Amino acid sequence: MAGAMFPVMSNSGGGNQGLACTLPIVAIAKRVGAPEGEVARALILSHAVSIHIKHHIGRLSALCGAVTASTGASCGLVRLLGGDLAAMGRAIRNMAGDLAGMICDGAKATCALKIATSTGAAVKAARLALNNRAPGGDDGIVDADPEASILHLARLAEEGMRQTDKVILDIMMEKRARRLRAECGLG
Repeated sequence: MAGAMFPVMSNSGGGNQGLACTLPIVAIAKRVGAPEGEVARALILSHAVSIHIKHHIGRLSALCGAVTASTGASCGLVRLLGGDLAAMGRAIRNMAGDLAGMICDGAKATCALKIATSTGAAVKAARLALNNRAPGGDDGIVDADPEASILHLARLAEEGMRQTDKVILDIMMEKRARRLRAECGLG
């Protein structure tokens, strides 16, 4: 985070997203004593799902990348813990229902907080999915079809958060201008 010089697996262009895709699976795999091959499959699935969702959202969005990365992690956790494709679909629906509004404000320190939040949500979503629990198709942006839920999330990020992105940038620019005025003694 914030450009620290440590090697990490990135996802969709971000090291923080790579951490969110990877670390929950590695932690749970250690806890349950999962075989190396199963861990690798879960990691690959996590990264692939995250990339798939990010593909629909686009390169820049006001939607936090931890949401897409942790949704991938949730699917990887379901796979790691013996769940099937239907359970992975429920995990996607759980995540879309839980974290759809998490914004990216471009602040590196808050990325850690958002990754912690989304990682907790990923574990919760996987556990619920494995217990056959997920929002119904009439709940908010969640659809009975996981792929439709992804497309709704992408639409929210692309269309619905355009003004959010503008407001975030305005706030950041105002803060920068205020800091520069203070540094120059202009009050």
